[in-house]
Amino acid sequence: MVDPLAHFQALAERTGAFVTSEEATQEPLVHPFEQRNFHPQIVSVSRKLFDDGHYSQATFEALKRLDREVSKLSGVQESGFKLMMQAFNEAKPLLKLNKLQNASDQDEQLGMKHIFAGAMSAIRNPRAHEVLTDQIDLCLDHLSVASCLFRVLDARPPA
Repeated sequence: MVDPLAHFQALAERTGAFVTSEEATQEPLVHPFEQRNFHPQIVSVSRKLFDDGHYSQATFEALKRLDREVSKLSGVQESGFKLMMQAFNEAKPLLKLNKLQNASDQDEQLGMKHIFAGAMSAIRNPRAHEVLTDQIDLCLDHLSVASCLFRVLDARPPA
């Protein structure tokens, strides 16, 4: 005769409905956006796309939002590489990322200008002009870059 409890447990294990005591004590899964503490702008434009598995589009929308934010803040009606080079130009910046009081400040402004411009050229543009299929880890890394750049904008000194 078959033990009904053992039969039920075997059936539950096969369907994945059975949770071991070890699994029950594990911490609940945290969404990667929360784990990485993405900037709210990233979450607002990319989370649903990410959750639906559209990783390239999630990346593209995040960088597009960053592009529009820099355009709005700087007043420059360009986009992409050209926008970033104008907005963050260390000689005459429209968006100052620090007080530009010494060589180190100038170097930081120059470096961030190139990081912003590089993100547009290397991350946003390929997704705007080609059909790409990004893997989840690459998407999360790209979104981390975009999130960091939004935080750089947020940390600017008052104009």
